[in-house]
Amino acid sequence: MIEIQHISKSFGDKKILKDISGTFEKGKPNLIIGASGTGKSVLLKCIVELVKPDEGYVFFDRRNFTEANRNEKIEIRREIGMLFQGGALFDSKTVEENVRFPLDMLAVMPKDEKQDRVNLVLNRVGLKGANKKMPSELSGGMRKRVGIARAIVNNPKYLFCDEPNSGLDPQTSILIDELIQVLTSDYDTTTIVVTHDMNSVMGIGDNIMFLYQGEKLWEGGKDDITHSGVKELDDFVFANKVMIAMRGKTA
Repeated sequence: MIEIQHISKSFGDKKILKDISGTFEKGKPNLIIGASGTGKSVLLKCIVELVKPDEGYVFFDRRNFTEANRNEKIEIRREIGMLFQGGALFDSKTVEENVRFPLDMLAVMPKDEKQDRVNLVLNRVGLKGANKKMPSELSGGMRKRVGIARAIVNNPKYLFCDEPNSGLDPQTSILIDELIQVLTSDYDTTTIVVTHDMNSVMGIGDNIMFLYQGEKLWEGGKDDITHSGVKELDDFVFANKVMIAMRGKTA
């Protein structure tokens, strides 16, 4: 479980996040949704402290990450896996080298054990035998799968996914969502997914936080989202349904 308390963040005079609190549950995908520019990715980065919040606290299973010392933060970071927007693969490294990177950086284990772990996670994401391929040889969906394999190779307790479906066609997006959902359940991770994709929301959104202009306006599950009573959320849902319908007509 991850808990955030009163997170605020500004860049210069612009307030990006305004006093956000919430709980992200273990063993299920937790979604942070909202329109572009509303602070979703900034909140994610504040939670893992890629960006330091101006105010507030972050707790990983009741451990105060915000006030932890350097060694304590290193220990918690070893338990984190991240899927960055776009995959963020190293173009000069093979699939195998990309996936092994967190183990080389953080893990103390024999080389053959690292190799076994790499092969295991590549098999889990449906890329068995792709070890020696280069990122340039992969489709967008395959690159995202490599990114997911890299994110889970250290068997993380906490998994963060920033716009995992950006740039993907609807069918591939559904497959990526299903993969994240299965891995979250199988590994019993606390998974946080940043997205603005309503297909993802309705597919895997068991616990959802809606941000609007840097504020949390609603929190709930996918079964309640269409009758939230929050105008800004209703507008967001409607706009996404229109976009999905338009894509269907032009497909």
